[in-house]
Amino acid sequence: MKTAALLLVLVTGLGVVSAPDDRVLVQSLVRDGRVEVSFELQNGFTEDLRAAIRSGLPAAITYEIELRRHVFIWFDRKLAGATVTASVQFDNLTRHHQLLRTVDGRGEEPQVTADEDQVRRWLTSGEHLPLFGTDLLEANVEYSVRVRAWTRPRVSWGFWPWARGAATGYARFTFVR
Repeated sequence: MKTAALLLVLVTGLGVVSAPDDRVLVQSLVRDGRVEVSFELQNGFTEDLRAAIRSGLPAAITYEIELRRHVFIWFDRKLAGATVTASVQFDNLTRHHQLLRTVDGRGEEPQVTADEDQVRRWLTSGEHLPLFGTDLLEANVEYSVRVRAWTRPRVSWGFWPWARGAATGYARFTFVR
């Protein structure tokens, strides 16, 4: 009886611990020979992250994005991947944020702002990023785009070390030529 009760507590606790409070909303669009990905991290700009930024620590949210082909009765097959990192550094003297976004290590032109809403949007969303070519895709086949996101410095701690506090989302689409 005690073993069954302990097992019930463990199983119930696992469900609570592994369910993230935040998730990633994902949209994909095929246009001009590219798969464009848009995403938004819900509840990603927490008070802990805001405090870390205000203290002057460099902060970033990293998004691992994968293009996957749906495989019936098996794991989806990964076709391509990309890493998008949105980072911010707050300067306490000028009271401005320096924003930088990199896609697979290639950086865009840095931006400077004093607007905290712009910082939140910069860190938690990306719009129409042309990440993958359509040369990998076959017509009339189902694909998905999966996005996993986590913050640095790590502001949320999960019970399980391999969870890394990542939020996940995906979008499915069928490629039509």
